[in-house]
Amino acid sequence: MSKKKFEQKKKKNKDFSRDILVILQKNSGKSFSWKQIAEKLKATSTEMRNDIIASLARLVKQSHINETSQGHFQAQGATYYHQGVVDMASNGNAYVVCEDLDQDVFVPNNLLNKALHGDLVEVYVFPRRREKLEGEITQVIERKRTTFVGLVQMQKNFAFVVPTDRRMYTDIFVPKEDCNGAEDGDKVLVRITQWTSRANSPYGVVEKILGKPGEHNTEIHAILAEYGLPSEFPQEVEAYAQQLDTTIKEEEIARRRDMRGVLTFTIDPRDAKDFDDALSFRVLDDGNFEVGVHIADVSHYVQPGTILDDEAYQRATSVYLVDRVVPMLPEVLSNFACSLRPEEEKYTFSAIFELSPQAEVRNVWLGRTVIRSDARFAYEEAQAVIEAFDTPYMEVPSDFVIPEEISIRPEGSYTVSKEIVEAILSLNAMAEILREKRMRAGAISFDKLEVKFFLDENNNPLGVYTKESKEANKLIEEFMLLANRKVAEYASKLQKTFVYRIHDVPDEEKLLQMQGVISRFGYKLNLKDKKNISHSINHLLQEVHGKKEQNLVDTLAIRSMSKAAYSTHNIGHYGLAFADYTHFTSPIRRYPDVMVHRLLQLYLDAGASANEAEYEEKCKHSSQMENLATSAERDSIKYMQIKYMEAHKDQEFLGVISGVTEFGIYVEIIENKCEGMIRARDMKDDYYVFDEKAYALIGEVSKQRYTLGDEVMIRVKNTDLVKRYLDFELVN
Repeated sequence: MSKKKFEQKKKKNKDFSRDILVILQKNSGKSFSWKQIAEKLKATSTEMRNDIIASLARLVKQSHINETSQGHFQAQGATYYHQGVVDMASNGNAYVVCEDLDQDVFVPNNLLNKALHGDLVEVYVFPRRREKLEGEITQVIERKRTTFVGLVQMQKNFAFVVPTDRRMYTDIFVPKEDCNGAEDGDKVLVRITQWTSRANSPYGVVEKILGKPGEHNTEIHAILAEYGLPSEFPQEVEAYAQQLDTTIKEEEIARRRDMRGVLTFTIDPRDAKDFDDALSFRVLDDGNFEVGVHIADVSHYVQPGTILDDEAYQRATSVYLVDRVVPMLPEVLSNFACSLRPEEEKYTFSAIFELSPQAEVRNVWLGRTVIRSDARFAYEEAQAVIEAFDTPYMEVPSDFVIPEEISIRPEGSYTVSKEIVEAILSLNAMAEILREKRMRAGAISFDKLEVKFFLDENNNPLGVYTKESKEANKLIEEFMLLANRKVAEYASKLQKTFVYRIHDVPDEEKLLQMQGVISRFGYKLNLKDKKNISHSINHLLQEVHGKKEQNLVDTLAIRSMSKAAYSTHNIGHYGLAFADYTHFTSPIRRYPDVMVHRLLQLYLDAGASANEAEYEEKCKHSSQMENLATSAERDSIKYMQIKYMEAHKDQEFLGVISGVTEFGIYVEIIENKCEGMIRARDMKDDYYVFDEKAYALIGEVSKQRYTLGDEVMIRVKNTDLVKRYLDFELVN
């Protein structure tokens, strides 16, 4: 057969199955004759009509459609429609994630039908012709968001706002009268007002001018705006908070356990302003210890049904950016009334333990208290105390001095009383025992390095450093974990509605992927023994500690884990190896802790179980806001890394490949943890193909491989603060 005849034969045998199914499914319940279907498909030739008739016969035979009467056809009762959430790719195509489907549904850009990233949509899934599911979005059920950050392109009578989010595939048309003073080139927050069926771009209105792109405050406010996070409190909320009576009342003290006479102190980051937890310590007559975990009683001031509570709930969390904190509560509460500052009486909610010297819990008391903190320490200061002595039982001098270079005091070196030194050492000894017990029970120890910046007075980065958790950090961590666990255990036994912090088992597929990467470094996981996977992960984390690949392996291990979340349905916490766990210890910065305080007091007062559906909805909202805050925090670090690397263009650095995609390779600089991308199109020595299974880019001619975990020398090629790009190029 000649090539010409073969092409003609191909044209004659066109399969119209997909098009026919779309018509019938969109009009389910109706039947159509083959002529009506041909008309809808604009069949203008005999060959096309014959192909449509043949396609109809195939679909009937495959039971995809019914022939209701001779020559009339109708969709099967089984639906090809599903609901799901749009996950946009940067190339303009998307996937729809449906809970009732095993696979995500691929949707090309031309079949999105105005759906945007995160939208809840109805998707029609085409009959399977390939391994992957493909479909068309037929309806936007609910928009995820209507506000976007973008750059203004001003025309004579209108403007276009070009979104900075790469997943937003269309610009936004703004009439001149709706620009609200924005000028060409401004970075703004724009809200979509409508998107008609005939319009290529949605219509919008400029809600806020963020500033000139590239300026520090502009970019920080843009990060917050991109995630719908506020940068300031509404005036009415600030006014409400200011008029609160925050004085300590004798009648309120009478209703609480008075702990003001017990040695109490706080240990927090050096630059902290909101101290929401304190520890008290005293030795009991029988040699046991009384340890109090005292938490700011935020729920005393933040009452349900008030605008203050509504604002706190909507925010759900404080947001910690590199140069500032966006608090959940107004400053009058977060930094003053609720902050457990030294030498000030404060209302608290406490978990008070009787512990043996071997850290065995003999007794637990939960309830409202009043305290007076005797001292405030930075982690570095408490660490200096711990490192100065080998054991809590040795003789402690009465005039121990924290070195001047460690002290946070304006006057320099700081004298610590013998009583406080002995308390810190005893608490540290018990914390180490508690931690060891957790590890033996299967808890996973993530001591991931935290990237921090030295900033000047204008918030320019002077340097990058990593912060590692030491004994003083772990001391506080263990007693907060103990309080959270015991509060959750109390609520669990009551079998009443409560807010838990849950964490599911790891994703097995991600663990297998992780195994493939770490094997290149000579490490392995024992995935056969399901019960001891956590011990195997811990062993791996200990092996890589202090090595160049530590940050990469830590990141891979965290990615293999399920996400922790809030829920009224208690499934336990895998990562901590706790059957019952909650968040009780940080109500200044987390709304779930406020809910826990309220529920705990309700049940201590023998109240009835709270409404489960109401609290589950609040848990879901809190989890979503936590994820947004985490993303904003991550973006602010990325922004500051790019800003830092601007001053290091053309310098060479040793890095490790931290990610591989079809577009290029991500490299993390070992020295400062800054991560950038080497784009495949810039690798001119060969044409590189992405091998998904091997996590590698492989040269088609040279067979040169760039694989996850490989060390490479890079040079900073380009920095873009506006788009938050950091581009590297390979050296040699």
